[in-house]
Amino acid sequence: MEQIFVSSVQREFAEERRAIRDFVEGDALLRRFFSVFLFEDLPAGDRRVDRVYLEEVDRSGLYVGLFGTEYGSENEEGVSPTEREFEHATAGRKTRLAFAKGSADADRHPKMRALIGRAGAQVIRRRFGHGTEVSKPIPSYQVYKGTVFQLVDQAVDFVMSKINLAVGTREKSTQAPVAYEMPLEVVREAVVNAVAHRDYTSNGSVQVMLFGDRLEVWNPGTLPPSLTLEMLRQPHGSVPANPLLAESLYLAQYIERMGTGTGDMIARCREAGLSEPQFALTDGFVFSLQRRLGRGIEAVTPPVTPPVAALLRLLGEAGELGNAEIREQMNLKDRTHVREHYVDPALADGLIEPTIPGRPTSRLQKYRLTDKGRALLAAIPKRGDA
Repeated sequence: MEQIFVSSVQREFAEERRAIRDFVEGDALLRRFFSVFLFEDLPAGDRRVDRVYLEEVDRSGLYVGLFGTEYGSENEEGVSPTEREFEHATAGRKTRLAFAKGSADADRHPKMRALIGRAGAQVIRRRFGHGTEVSKPIPSYQVYKGTVFQLVDQAVDFVMSKINLAVGTREKSTQAPVAYEMPLEVVREAVVNAVAHRDYTSNGSVQVMLFGDRLEVWNPGTLPPSLTLEMLRQPHGSVPANPLLAESLYLAQYIERMGTGTGDMIARCREAGLSEPQFALTDGFVFSLQRRLGRGIEAVTPPVTPPVAALLRLLGEAGELGNAEIREQMNLKDRTHVREHYVDPALADGLIEPTIPGRPTSRLQKYRLTDKGRALLAAIPKRGDA
C-alpha cells in the first residue's frame, strides 16, 4: 500500500488535511491502494519532530504540498518544515502535487511566496479555494445528450445534487421537512427556458454552472424584439423562440403556463427568502440566482464528510449493520477510527440511530438510518455521478 504524505505542520490547513485523509479512506478503491500520513495522527514518542516528518516523506510515494499565507516556524537556518518537506520530496524524486490556497499572493509571507514560485517552476501547481469564477480544472463537468426532456431532467438533477439541503425536525409532523437552498421549481424553470428559447442555429450549448455564490444558466439566444429585460419582471405575453419545442414542453407539463415562467421564478425566490433572480444579455441570455450560503439552514447537506457519506450509502443498501459488519463491508480494520470518523459523527448529526438505544455497548447493537439520514442520502450523489 502506497503512503500519501500531506504537508503536516501548517495550522491553517488542519481541516483540509483531515478532508484529504477522510476522502481517501472513505473511497472503496483508493483505500485499497493508499494510506494518508498526517503528523497529528502520530502518538507521543521519543523522536525528534523534524526527523519524523522527513522519514515519513521517505516512506511515501506521493507528496501533497498545501501552501497558504503562513510560512511556519523556522529552524536555525531560517527554513520552515513545509519548505524542508518539499525539498526533501524533491531530492527523493517523489511524485509531488502542489496546491496554493487563494489568489492573493500579496498577503502571503515573503518566504511562502518564494516557495510557491519555486514549486511552480518545477511542477504544475493548482490553486484552490471558494470558487466564484470559471477556472480550470473544473471539479464537476458533464455533457448531457438525449431528448430535450432528458436534457432538462439531467441538468436539474445535477444542480439539485450539488446544492445545500435543509432537513428539519419532526416537531409538527411525523415527516421531517426537507427544503433545498434553491426551489426545485426555479431551477427547473431556468433550465427549461434555456432549452426552449435558445438559438438552435448556434453551435453553442446550454451551460448550467453552479458557483460557490450563485447558479448561472446560459444559452445562445436573445430576447425577441417585443420583449425587454425589464418586461420579464412583469406580466407579459409568451413569444417563444422555438414554438414547436415550447408547445411540446407545455404539453409534457414542463412549462406550467405560457408566458408566466419568469414571474413565477421571482415569486418563488421571494417566498424562499432568496434575492430575486437576475436576467442579462451578453453573448447570450443569462439567468443568475444568488445562493443562500447556509443562512437559516439547520442541518445542511451536501457536503458531508466522505466517511459519513460512505456509511449512509452502506446502511441505505444494507438496512441495519453492527460495528464489526460496518468494518468488514468497508474493509477497515481500526475500530477506533471507524467510531470517531464514521459512526459517532453520523450519530451526533442524527443521521443514524442505534437499534438498542438503552444499551450502547451491547454486542448485538446495530445502526440504521433515521428519516433525516434517508433524506440526506437522497441528496448525496452516487459514486461516479457528476
